[in-house]
Amino acid sequence: MILVTGASGTVGRHVVQLLLQSGHHARAMTRARSGRTVPPGVDVVQADFEDLDSLRRAVADVRAVFLLTAPATPMPDHDLAVLEIARSAGVSSVVKLSAIGTGERFGTATVGAWHQAAEDAVHASGLAWTVLRPSSFASNCLYWAGAIRAGQPVPNLTGDGEQGTIDPCDIAAVAVAALTDPAHAGKTYTLTGPELLSVPHQASQLADVIGRPVVSMDVPSTTATQQLLSSGMPPAAVEATIIGTAWARAGHNRILTDDVAKVLARPPATFRDWAQRHREAFTGTQ
Repeated sequence: MILVTGASGTVGRHVVQLLLQSGHHARAMTRARSGRTVPPGVDVVQADFEDLDSLRRAVADVRAVFLLTAPATPMPDHDLAVLEIARSAGVSSVVKLSAIGTGERFGTATVGAWHQAAEDAVHASGLAWTVLRPSSFASNCLYWAGAIRAGQPVPNLTGDGEQGTIDPCDIAAVAVAALTDPAHAGKTYTLTGPELLSVPHQASQLADVIGRPVVSMDVPSTTATQQLLSSGMPPAAVEATIIGTAWARAGHNRILTDDVAKVLARPPATFRDWAQRHREAFTGTQ
């Protein structure tokens, strides 16, 4: 049995589907009792990272854990709780979803500081481990869908900073490989797409795909900070977001690797591939 945390999210739901398709037993951890987003044939467990008894039920008879946490306030506490209970339950391996640039110093800040603390805990857990550090998700552009359908400009927090934007399906495929093949134990993979793209590049490709103009509008860090705080995002999450976007804006995420190709024996999908599959989200038509 393989436990997938974050099973209804952007990456986790693809991990569940791929495990099922490849004949593995998957258990989807979800906060919702119904687990409606989970496909038939998958074991569903209702659990919460802050409810230790529920975590114990989630890891019962589990061999491996896909560890994806996304707390509202960035902190490693949820990762640490799962790792401690997994170790006590005899789980043998863990695949941790982290982020590109984790632990890098940027001025007086540390990029992905909470991911770094969680990675350190994974390394010290005594479990066989694999760490995945993906670049910017192609699916982040879905936040632009409403603006694009309304003919409005999309916000650009990273300026001309280019990033190796990756399809979440490729992240999930690498995760499944690591969960099911011990050859990936002890590896840290930096996962990127095949090309470097800035937000204006992404907007241009989206425009080609949907057949209408898509314009980006630069949003300075000070303005972005005010907007995110006004939206109700917790201050610690705003700080982490601004550090990450400023790091990318400065060109530090201008990174391409061949880790996806090495693990999957095929090239990663392009941003245009992803955009074509999600075209209707931006047009509102089938």
